[in-house]
Amino acid sequence: MASSRLARVAESPTIRIANIANQLKQDGIDVISFSLGEPDFDTPKHISDAACKALYSGETHYSPSPGIKPLREAIAKKLQTENNLNLDASNVMVTPGAKQAIFEVMMSVLDDGDEAILFDPAWVSYEPCIKLAGANPKWVPTDPENGFLPYDIGDHITDKTRLIVVNSPCNPTGGVFGKDKLKEIADLAIDHDLLVLSDEIYEKILYDEKHYSIGAMEGMQDRTITVNGFSKSYAMTGWRLGYLAANETFLHDFQKIQSHSVSSATTFAQYGAIEALEGDQQPVEDMVAEFRQRRDILVDGLNDIGIHCNRPTGAFYAFADVSEYGNGEEIAEKLLSDAHVAATPGSAFGSSGNNFVRLSYAISQERIREALERIENCLL
Repeated sequence: MASSRLARVAESPTIRIANIANQLKQDGIDVISFSLGEPDFDTPKHISDAACKALYSGETHYSPSPGIKPLREAIAKKLQTENNLNLDASNVMVTPGAKQAIFEVMMSVLDDGDEAILFDPAWVSYEPCIKLAGANPKWVPTDPENGFLPYDIGDHITDKTRLIVVNSPCNPTGGVFGKDKLKEIADLAIDHDLLVLSDEIYEKILYDEKHYSIGAMEGMQDRTITVNGFSKSYAMTGWRLGYLAANETFLHDFQKIQSHSVSSATTFAQYGAIEALEGDQQPVEDMVAEFRQRRDILVDGLNDIGIHCNRPTGAFYAFADVSEYGNGEEIAEKLLSDAHVAATPGSAFGSSGNNFVRLSYAISQERIREALERIENCLL
C-alpha cells in the first residue's frame, strides 16, 4: 500500500502526455510532440569524447558522494565568474540531475506543516517534492501580460513559510526575472528570515535578457541554494548531471540524503561535465540561436492563428492562451486526438494555467511549421 505522503502526489502530467504520444507513435501515427523539455540536439562531440576518454581510462568506480573534486572546482569557478557567487568547491555538490538536487533541498530544509512559496505557474515537480517532504505549497499569482512575474508576494508569507522557489528563466512560461524583481524577493527573504531555492537550469538559454543570480545579492549568500545542471544548456539530458551550491552547513545535510540514496553521480560522466564547462562554448551559442528562430516561428504562427502567445525571453517553451477555443486540458486532448500534436495542459503547472497549453519548441523548424498547420486545421 502507498504511504500517505505518496498519496498526496499525482503522476507527472508531462510524462503522462509524452507516454500517450509515444504509444501513438508505436501504433504508426505521426505525432508531433511539444511535450517534453528536452533539447533535440546531440551532446557536443568534445563533451562526449571527454567522457569516453575517462570511461576507457578506468574512471568507472564510485566517485566521492559530492562529486569528483576537479568538477566541483570547475563548477565553483563558473559560479564565481558567471554568477558572482562567492564560494569554492566545498560549497558545491554534484547530483544525478538537477531534479535530484531539488528533491534533496526540499527533504533537507522543509518540515511537516511548513510552507514553500511557488509562483503560479511553476514546473510540475516542485509541488510533489514539497509534498513528499511533508510541507505544503503556497501559490502566488503571476501576471501573464508582464512576463508572468509574481505580484503581492508578501501577502502570501505566513509564520509557516520556510522557502521561496525562484525559477528564472522559467519553465513553463519562458519568463525571466530581472534584477528589480529578484531584489524584491531577496528583501522579503531577509525580512522574514526565509530561504530561497534558485533553479537556474535555463540560465544560458536567453534571448533578450540578462541572467542574474539572487544568491549574489547583498545578504543572500547564506540563505540561497542555487541549483543548476548540464541537461538544458549542453543537451545532456540523459547524462543525469546536476549540481547545487550553498553554504557548507546546508551541503552537509544534502550529502546525508545523497549518500544514503543515489550515492553519487556517474563518475565518467562527470569528466564530460568538466569539458562542458571548460571547453568550446560555441555549440551553446549555436543552439540558443536556433531556439530563437524556432521561438519566433512558433509564437508568430500561434498569434496568426488567433492563439494569444507572448514572446518568451528565456528557456524553450511557449505558454499559449487557448481560451478562445476551450480550456487547456480540452485543447490539449483535442490537439492530440484530432491533430496528433502533443502539448501539455497549462493546469499541470498550477491553476493559473487552466486556459493555457505549454509547447516545448525543442523540435525542428520544419516540424513546428507542420504542427502550426495541423493546429489551424484542427481549431478553425
